Amino acid sequence: MRDNVQGGALTETTFLIMLAVFQPMHGYGIMQFIEAKTHGRVILGAGTLYGALKALKRKGWIRPCQQQCDSRQKRYVITEDGITAARQELNRLKQIQELAISIIGGAGE
Repeated sequence: MRDNVQGGALTETTFLIMLAVFQPMHGYGIMQFIEAKTHGRVILGAGTLYGALKALKRKGWIRPCQQQCDSRQKRYVITEDGITAARQELNRLKQIQELAISIIGGAGE
């Protein structure tokens, strides 16, 4: 995963997974969430998803959900560090959008 810990751009896949686990969610649920929220534009394969989950756990941005998750399925939830990283990415994307609008014009024009 090419995401930069020092405030660089996150991949779209990483950002979408992080958004999905603001609520505890298992792997298949994450895949369904992303497909639904992107209207089918992004469909994750299991290998991509589980590789990304492993990298996100290593960075400390997500963690397995334990106490509050009484399910047999392994669920993941975003950490405080993950929330910080997601907010930074949102701000970065807003800056890009503002730049694009200033050059191209407003949406729908």
